[in-house]
Amino acid sequence: MRWFALALLLGCKGEGRVSFPPPRAVARAAEPRFADFLGAEACASCHPGQYAAWRRSTHGRAGGRPGPSVVIAPFNGIPIRFADAVVTPSAAGGQYRFTVAREGSPAAVLRVDGVIGGGHMAGGGTQGFVSRSGDGTVRFLPFEFVRREGVWFCNTNSRSKRGWIPITRAVRLAECGDWPPVRVLGDVTRYANCQSCHGSQIVAVFDTAQRRYDTRLTALSVNCESCHGPGRRHVELARSGEIRRSSDIGMRPLATLGKDASLEVCYQCHSLKDVLETGYLPGRPLADYYSLGLPQLGDHPLLPDGRVRTFAYQETQRYSDCYRNGAMKCVDCHDPHSQGYRDVNGAVLPDRSSDGQCTSCHQSKAERPEAHTHHRANSTGSRCVACHMPYLQEPEVGHAIRYARSDHTIPIPRPVADEAEGVTSACRQCHVGETPDGLEAQVHAWYGSVKPPSAVLGQFVGLAQFFEDSLAPDMPSLSGEIVRRLEQLGHNEDVDVRALALAGLHLARGEDPAVRRFLARELEGLGARDDAIRKRWSVALGFVADGYRQRRQPAQAIATYRKALEIRPNVARVLLNLGLAYADDGNFAAAIETYRQSLAADPAQPLAYVNWGIALEALGDTAGGVAEFRRAIAVDPNEPLAYFNIGVVGLARGFGREAMEPLARAVALDGGLAPAHFALAQTYLLAGDPHAAARELRLGLDFDPANAAARQLLEQLERAGGGQ
Repeated sequence: MRWFALALLLGCKGEGRVSFPPPRAVARAAEPRFADFLGAEACASCHPGQYAAWRRSTHGRAGGRPGPSVVIAPFNGIPIRFADAVVTPSAAGGQYRFTVAREGSPAAVLRVDGVIGGGHMAGGGTQGFVSRSGDGTVRFLPFEFVRREGVWFCNTNSRSKRGWIPITRAVRLAECGDWPPVRVLGDVTRYANCQSCHGSQIVAVFDTAQRRYDTRLTALSVNCESCHGPGRRHVELARSGEIRRSSDIGMRPLATLGKDASLEVCYQCHSLKDVLETGYLPGRPLADYYSLGLPQLGDHPLLPDGRVRTFAYQETQRYSDCYRNGAMKCVDCHDPHSQGYRDVNGAVLPDRSSDGQCTSCHQSKAERPEAHTHHRANSTGSRCVACHMPYLQEPEVGHAIRYARSDHTIPIPRPVADEAEGVTSACRQCHVGETPDGLEAQVHAWYGSVKPPSAVLGQFVGLAQFFEDSLAPDMPSLSGEIVRRLEQLGHNEDVDVRALALAGLHLARGEDPAVRRFLARELEGLGARDDAIRKRWSVALGFVADGYRQRRQPAQAIATYRKALEIRPNVARVLLNLGLAYADDGNFAAAIETYRQSLAADPAQPLAYVNWGIALEALGDTAGGVAEFRRAIAVDPNEPLAYFNIGVVGLARGFGREAMEPLARAVALDGGLAPAHFALAQTYLLAGDPHAAARELRLGLDFDPANAAARQLLEQLERAGGGQ
């Protein structure tokens, strides 16, 4: 009997499968609510100097309601001409709008409800526009303006992958990734989104009572509370006179923050982040809601030394020597109120190229600058930032639109290594005629062997690459050395590294009894970090599972989603994706049960009902499928896929006229839904209207140009004269 008890404890052969401990209950202090934020004007009377500086700053002028003082783009009635559309920006009576005209379609008028950016950035300043949609979301419009070139442009990366390009007669409207408008303000998982960065206190949640999204924000500028947190209690203490007797001032004093906490304030916006939980507001712990490391999975936005490989922000400062081996904070160089430049002692500096940003710490370099820079004093090449913080064009943007950002990794110029990584070295930005080898020789002649780059990010980059490329669900074997190394990284102080290492072990060897016991012990011992690690662990596994689904490997996807649910059970989104994987595998009964579980976790998921209906159809229950599609509409009347599937069912039954209304509704809600356009074309053909059918085929082919059947049908109609 004692031996059997010991076997249970150690997980010896004959025991049941070791279970993982459930997540710990999250005990959080009272968190700020939206009502706790009062807006910048509440600060003005007591802090007039800071308020005035903020009002003139790039944060204070980061956006707002459209008006002459905010809009830099020309809303003067001069059309923006695409290959297949004419877009006219105009303003009248204080209203700004874009009118989109396309041959064969009624004109669409897009009202401008908000302005994002003011073209302030030295490396390339742009301005975008948002419009409030009928479903309550606030969506970006695809027409943006760049101040330097003075041209309208759009981002094509999600479609034709040409980067950011000027709008010309050679560009089709559908090449713009935000046409039709699909990118929203706030953390809305249903849509592409910009999180809560382009404004202050942006919260977008689905209101089940109103059956639409509720998007709230304090301002489209970046206000005081974006950094300081909610001001209600501070203002109440000040107005009541109690602040002098209070043990605190009612908000966090930012000047007392250490370097990590200080950078976190800025990284709310100035970083790429993966969403761990929606609903973030300033004052809440950023790491509870976002991961700064997990964006490295998939897109690999940063090089191993922290510099930008595709697109990123100023989070690269985390990999600089000035931060890693020093205590440099963003506010050591940037005045937080004016966004002007200053030195580490707070002394105002003239501009962004002032050496005082660096020499206030590196004082010896200021005594004889030519001895260090080897450039004439006061020349462009002698500036500290010219060599150590050069402006680099974000590679993902392309080169048609200037969008360069200062390199916040603050690197030492390494001409050969830089060029090998695809980075234009600081030296070559001026000495364009020189070869990297020649410049490298000169650097070594002046400085000898230069310090190697930081390997801090390299560890995570290598782990992420290994996690993606070399691990699979329940591998027959994994070398003991790799297991030991992953176990070591499973104790790392960095929560992203630690979570990814544990997720890797779980993915590859999660059914091995020894590994499983190790993972169970680690979960048991996470303590206060339990929620942070589990969220990242689950997201990492979900990323891998999504990849398997995209590559049509449902069995691997199912195994990996189930592992994610072991770590965080009852996560509605993971359950929905698991159901989709079951459906991909042809197991529609299991898919339906998983959709049921997903809806039990979160009933406000129209897509779960839509996919439930598709599964019922696959099992031969068309009436049940349509009932689920209608349930989706009952939850969200603006869900295009529900209308689309109702229309497809009607079309399959030969009820073309009955199918026409839901399909028309689907394309009205999502003009980029190519299958809905193609199906609607079929209904028009059944109704004897080849002209309308040809129009829908063209609209669908805008978003699915490779659809051979649709193109062949359009060509037939055009030859018959019905497509004109």
